[in-house]
Amino acid sequence: MSFMKIALPMSLLALAFSVGGAAARELRPEDINTASIVSIGTEKPAPGDPDPAIVRLQVLLDRAGSSPGVIDGLSGENVDKAVAGFEAMNNLSVDGMLDPEVAARLEGNTPVVAPIVESYVVSAEDAAGLVDKVPEDYGEKAKMQSLGYTSVAEKLSERFHMGIDLVHALNPASQFAPGDTVWVVNPGPPRDGKVKRIEADRKTGQVLAYAADGSLLAVYPATIGSEDNPAPSGKHKVKGVARMPVYRYDPKRNFKQGKNNKVLTIPKGPNGPVGTVWIDLTEPTYGIHGTPEPKLIDKVGSHGCVRLTNWDAEELAGMVKPGVMVDFVKGSSAAPK
Repeated sequence: MSFMKIALPMSLLALAFSVGGAAARELRPEDINTASIVSIGTEKPAPGDPDPAIVRLQVLLDRAGSSPGVIDGLSGENVDKAVAGFEAMNNLSVDGMLDPEVAARLEGNTPVVAPIVESYVVSAEDAAGLVDKVPEDYGEKAKMQSLGYTSVAEKLSERFHMGIDLVHALNPASQFAPGDTVWVVNPGPPRDGKVKRIEADRKTGQVLAYAADGSLLAVYPATIGSEDNPAPSGKHKVKGVARMPVYRYDPKRNFKQGKNNKVLTIPKGPNGPVGTVWIDLTEPTYGIHGTPEPKLIDKVGSHGCVRLTNWDAEELAGMVKPGVMVDFVKGSSAAPK
């Protein structure tokens, strides 16, 4: 990951953005870079407005290995779970509350000292491989050559773990054309290490990755099954990892989508049904995988599998090997109490 630090005109920084047609609070990179996470909860932004302090908190949590999912500047359960995950990783009392000790540790112990928001120059590669649109129907998806991003802004949002609305809020005047300088958050490099055991907490919607010595390497928000299609129970193992997988849709074996009654091969791409990574489990048809809709993690059910954001699934895939144990539980050490 590389950033080019180029000053943007102050006139661009002063532009306010709009949400739903109404004027929203001005959002500037320096507001995020200088925000105090201790003040979270004492000042309420307008509904739907990204809070600079929450953006900062989400980035610090991401850098520390406890993913908030999408960095969007909005409070919610995934932020609370990420705080609880950070507490568990640091042997603190796990309550999901951002108290002064948690805030101090987040601000002082991160291995990344770069500003939260930095400038980035859009490259020609960023604008390559885009598709006009991604249809909902699986039969139409199967006709496409790839299920790529639909815009440069979408591609950058996933690269930097951001919500698409936050990307536009920080860059209200940008066309995201090659050569344009835009503002993005810096979530830091992917976690590394060797995962020995994974817990998938079906109750709270969290995935926990443990090292051989029992230490907690990473925590992710997750969608784990649904009422109609529950996740498996008990212990299973990682069978293998497929990157940029094609997806084989079988309505008799899996689920029914639309009016599609035949087996379909849906092409690879970040907007495919399982995103950019499939971590195959020994339980047939089940896996841990990415998603084309990162903002819906732990908000909409899955068809029984464990769904992460693409970037979290990629990070986890880089730390696992065949044979890693995956235990489906109801309650974990990182569950907010």
